[in-house]
Amino acid sequence: MVDYDAEAEAYDATRGGVPRAEAAAAAVLGLLPPGTRTALDLGCGTGIVTTRLHRPDLRVFGLDASSGMAATAAARGVPVLLGTGTRLPFRTGSLDAVTAVWLLHLLREPGTAAEVIAEAGRVLRPGGVFVTTVDKDAAHDVGSDIDEVLAAHLTARPADATAEVAAHAAAAGLRPHGRARFAGRGQGRTPRGAAKALLAGRYASRIVPRGITPAELAARLEALPDPDAPRGEPTYELRSFVRT
Repeated sequence: MVDYDAEAEAYDATRGGVPRAEAAAAAVLGLLPPGTRTALDLGCGTGIVTTRLHRPDLRVFGLDASSGMAATAAARGVPVLLGTGTRLPFRTGSLDAVTAVWLLHLLREPGTAAEVIAEAGRVLRPGGVFVTTVDKDAAHDVGSDIDEVLAAHLTARPADATAEVAAHAAAAGLRPHGRARFAGRGQGRTPRGAAKALLAGRYASRIVPRGITPAELAARLEALPDPDAPRGEPTYELRSFVRT
């Protein structure tokens, strides 16, 4: 598992930095209806996306479970709360929007993603929207040799699979509303980088080595040609759901 407190300072540099954050924020803003005045960014992390969710009269709060991440977001000027998405410190029906960018895929405990989506639905006013990334890890499947090595070790049902998210949203009184896609700038994987990420537990939401140790799987990745050459960039997808 990734230690987000320890990684907070260097996190953005390893995740596409400002270009990826700007692309994500622009896509999220495109799914927020006119008149959106209050939004909560769940799993806001370092706040690099949160700070870019700005337009006239929109007030955005952040929430994260990592004190290191929350401190970094606060240093960026984000009004941030420390907590989890399963118990939000907001009144029922009090927010216009809730966003969750690159969060649901990390919620591997059975039922947790459903709880988070239900809480998002609870705090939204009628007509409010929940915006989330879906199939995050699968976005990195670009038909590369890295994908071929990892294919036999993919988990069957990631927590942010589109169908799963839609079902949880429906149960929470949220109906499909919109979708958007954006490029993962600077996120083309290299074999060596993929091997390091595997050993660091960054693929724990999607990769479960079968019949092989993580170290052996990492060695197969590092043995690929041009181990430091980036493969194709991912394209991420957002889905929005409106509170009925």
